[in-house]
Amino acid sequence: MKIIKTLKNAKGVLLCVPLSIALYGCQQLPPKAVVANADAELDAPVKKVGNQQLLVRGPSGEGVIPVFASGDINAVAPDVTKVFIVIHGTLRNADTYFATGQQILAGAGSLGKGTMMVAPQFLTAPDVNAFSLPARSLAWTQEGWKGGEAAVGPVPLSSFAALDALLEHFADKRRYPALSSVVLMGHSAGAQILQRYAVVGRADPILTRAHIDLRYVVANPSSYLYFSDERPDSQALAGGACPEATKWKYQLKDGPEYVSAQNVKTLESDYAARNVVYLLGEADTDPYKHFIDRSCAGMSQGPYRLARGRAYFDYMKKRHPAHLKQKVVMVPGVGHDNLKMFTSNCGMAVLFGQPTPKTCPVITGAK
Repeated sequence: MKIIKTLKNAKGVLLCVPLSIALYGCQQLPPKAVVANADAELDAPVKKVGNQQLLVRGPSGEGVIPVFASGDINAVAPDVTKVFIVIHGTLRNADTYFATGQQILAGAGSLGKGTMMVAPQFLTAPDVNAFSLPARSLAWTQEGWKGGEAAVGPVPLSSFAALDALLEHFADKRRYPALSSVVLMGHSAGAQILQRYAVVGRADPILTRAHIDLRYVVANPSSYLYFSDERPDSQALAGGACPEATKWKYQLKDGPEYVSAQNVKTLESDYAARNVVYLLGEADTDPYKHFIDRSCAGMSQGPYRLARGRAYFDYMKKRHPAHLKQKVVMVPGVGHDNLKMFTSNCGMAVLFGQPTPKTCPVITGAK
């Protein structure tokens, strides 16, 4: 059996250490300089903060998150027919992802007419302090926002609750009377939170009642939420070799309060029926770069992001052979690059609901 051990560095980042045959080629720790540079990059405050705010309410109180948007999100917008919500990566650089969104609209021509681009921002305490933001500004830990954990201040609201609030905001027909579709899109860490939100999020029925179509575009995440102990490497979880892999955020067990308060028995079937597109870069095959999850839980899903995405879709097809409303769209020649992924011909077709070019391999859930 392939066995590995996990250790944490001073910042709590899981590192992969081989004990015998390395799982999926996890052969050595990254050099100390690489780890140090990554830690410094993660800890550095963001360079920009969104210039609009979204109010998030919950049983524990209320707070706000920053938002970049191509229009005033609080104004009545009778001409908005589509909303694209793009979620940033691990560096919390919503400005970069909003710029990607603007390039998407610039290249869309008439397809982009009536589309509002929105980029919410999940900040950490150092971000809030660096910009002297108002006391009600929500802040999460560096890893916490990706998995729906409660904010560390000023009130313990889940990052999933913030996405609920965002979708509920756009479901308001008094403000957006012509809105007919919302696309939630995320790349890398943004795709991590998005894939898990697509499983546990509570706003989907609200949009359905408002006759607003909701599509999830999950691009190159580092890991996925599974519903059982099955993994691509059948030995990875055997004999309790990696107990972390059987818990949140890799499975539903021991999830945050937002998750555990729900009827987890129905979550998988609801997820299988949701319109989810896994947008995968065919060149996203580097097993070390871009903050990829190299814990035993992450490595149990595959050696790199492309393999993990393909394996996860195979898993979902196996579990839902007749009713899987999901598909994989491959982007040839693109690696771990949010701009190239979303502005590719394949990405643009997915985002705007157009026929996928023949150059973009598609794998569907149909038999």
